[in-house]
Amino acid sequence: MPVYLILKRTLDVFLSGVAFLVISPILILASVILKCTGEGEVFFRQERLGRNREPFMLLKFVTMQRGSEKVSSVTSPDDPRVLPVGRVLRKTKINELPQLINVILGDMSIVGFRPLVKESFDLYDDTTRKCLFQMKPGLTGIGSIVFRDEEELIRQSPKEKMRFYEEDIAPLKGALELWYFNNRSFMLDLKIIFATALILVAGDSKFYLRWFDLRAIMEKSTLGRELLN
Repeated sequence: MPVYLILKRTLDVFLSGVAFLVISPILILASVILKCTGEGEVFFRQERLGRNREPFMLLKFVTMQRGSEKVSSVTSPDDPRVLPVGRVLRKTKINELPQLINVILGDMSIVGFRPLVKESFDLYDDTTRKCLFQMKPGLTGIGSIVFRDEEELIRQSPKEKMRFYEEDIAPLKGALELWYFNNRSFMLDLKIIFATALILVAGDSKFYLRWFDLRAIMEKSTLGRELLN
C-alpha cells in the first residue's frame, strides 16, 4: 500500500500540474465571463470532508446564486438557482476544474470518492464512511462515472428530489465508492482516469458496464437496475 500511495501522489501532482497548464486558457476565459456576468463572483468555496475526516475548502467555479447551498445541496437541471452561465459550466463539467488546485495542494486526489458536505456524507452507512475516510476524495471516481447524469436522474424522478437522493442515489453511490475502496490500485486509477476522459470526449457513460465489474452491486437496488438497462 505505501508504494501505491507514493505512485498515486506522483500521478496526482503530475497530471494536475500538466492539466492546469494545458487548460489555463479555459480557466482564464471562464473567470472573465463569470466576473462580468451573474453576481460578479468567480469561485465558490465550500467546506467538504477529506481524509481522516479533515475538512478542507473545495474550489469550484460559481454556477449558482449566492447562498444557494443553504437551501439544498441537491440540484436538478431546471433548478432556478443555477445561473445562465452556470448551466453551461455544469453541463461541460468546467465548473469542476478549479479542483485541480485542491489536488495540487494535497486535499484531493485525481481518483477517489466525490467530496461531500457532512450532511450528504452522513447518508452513507457507518462501514462506508469509515472506509472512505481512509482515502482522499477525488476529482473523479467510479461514483462520478456512474452518476455523471445525476442531476438529470433527479429531474426525471417522480419523487421529491431530496427524498430521491437520500433513498436511491446515496445508498447506491455509497456502495460504488466502497467497491472502489476495496479494489483500489494504481491500474484501477489509470483505468478510471481513461474512462473519465473518454466520457468527456464521447459523451457515452454506459461503457462502464463493460469496463468495471459493478453489475452485482447495481442489481441490489431499484435505481441500479434501471441504470443497467
